[in-house]
Amino acid sequence: MTIYNTLKSSFAALLLFGGATIGAITHAQADAIDDITKAGVLNVGVFADFPPFSSASADMTLKGYDMDVAQALADALKVKLVPVSVTGQNRIPYLTEHRVDLLMSVGYSKEREQVIDFAAAYAPYYIAVIGPKALEVRNKDDLAGKSIAVNRGTLEDTSLTEVVPASADVKRFDNYNSVIQAFISGQTQLMVVGNDVGAQVLSRQEALAPEQKFQLLTSPSHIALNKNEDRLKQAINDTVTKMLADGSLNKSSEAWLKTPLNPANLKD
Repeated sequence: MTIYNTLKSSFAALLLFGGATIGAITHAQADAIDDITKAGVLNVGVFADFPPFSSASADMTLKGYDMDVAQALADALKVKLVPVSVTGQNRIPYLTEHRVDLLMSVGYSKEREQVIDFAAAYAPYYIAVIGPKALEVRNKDDLAGKSIAVNRGTLEDTSLTEVVPASADVKRFDNYNSVIQAFISGQTQLMVVGNDVGAQVLSRQEALAPEQKFQLLTSPSHIALNKNEDRLKQAINDTVTKMLADGSLNKSSEAWLKTPLNPANLKD
């Protein structure tokens, strides 16, 4: 009886272990597009307060450049778009733990590529010098003798410091609102900001007629997905290519970023 019970227990354990193994293999072989199609939804991780890429509108739905692209992806897959609010700290875990299918606005890095995969770049992100149309500034040499507002200790600050002539008057502030205020009030002639911040100023200061003078750094945003999801990656790339070809991506750029889309800004 003891031998029988032992064999019986071992056989049951083998069945249990085997079932778990088969389940694990099935899960490992699961395809993201199949899962998305079956669920009927595309869960996309986005920042909820990141204008002009994604932020709450008057009707409390998220709107912006990222949301236009995310909706196009959902339409291409013939499923419903479900935006999922994420933060800079939790969004990679949300992706790897399959709480979301995709992430918007992810900058490429070799460190990140060890954990997640990157589809095509779809959104320009760059740091630029902004100034009034009446002020002629074409390159870093023209910054000589100019007063420039920048957010202290940021990538913008680092990028400016690397190229600014010694005669320039760089005024560093502790937040973007102070940078913008210094510029629009005339405390400084120029400001250095990312195109996300710059777009808000370009759209609201008609009297000043601000414009982008030149770029200091380009680092486009990608759509991130889990590794080994080749079909989903191809679907994303196809959608971005189509949006570039039919002008819809440029339309979103003009609407949200207040500037035509330059394909050169989609290159890392």
